[in-house]
Amino acid sequence: FYKRMSSRALVLLATGAEEMETVITVNVLRRGGVEVVVAGVDGKTPVTCSRSVKIVPDTSLATAATQGPYDCIVLPGGGPGAAALCASVEVGKLLQEQDEAGRLVAAICAAPTALLSHKIGLGKRVTCYPAPAFIEKLAGSYTYVEEKVVVDGNIVTSRGPGTTFDFGLELVRIMVGKEKMVEIASAMLL
Repeated sequence: FYKRMSSRALVLLATGAEEMETVITVNVLRRGGVEVVVAGVDGKTPVTCSRSVKIVPDTSLATAATQGPYDCIVLPGGGPGAAALCASVEVGKLLQEQDEAGRLVAAICAAPTALLSHKIGLGKRVTCYPAPAFIEKLAGSYTYVEEKVVVDGNIVTSRGPGTTFDFGLELVRIMVGKEKMVEIASAMLL
């Protein structure tokens, strides 16, 4: 029910985000024909990621929030980045609106902890980076499973840098279709 001519995704970029999870997801979505907006949680200035790579967002979260709705909101991981997503009232408001409308919310690595902080998808099946601190935090409010990508209704979660291609491709499958997902996976030699 997400498939349409032009899907839109919003990727939230916070200081300390995992750069592979951010860039690979954006790249795979764009290859799939999804219009992607990268929004800086703290503004539109360059964001220093977890391994000191700097990424320039397309716009600020404040501006992007007024340009919705988006078919999918993506939360990259990275410990400090996820902590910033957890702490942001603006992120929480956006995620709650997205979830209430039944639109996709996707989180990878440490970012599923932001789902918990903002009470998104409680009780659903999720995965995350397999660190005991993250698993224990999520276990009481979600059903934790060890799979590369977990889809439960409108919530999509994944484990970390090595599962990012799978994560992006699953989002393309949901928003654009299986045929496009297979086409771009093949073109990327996956």
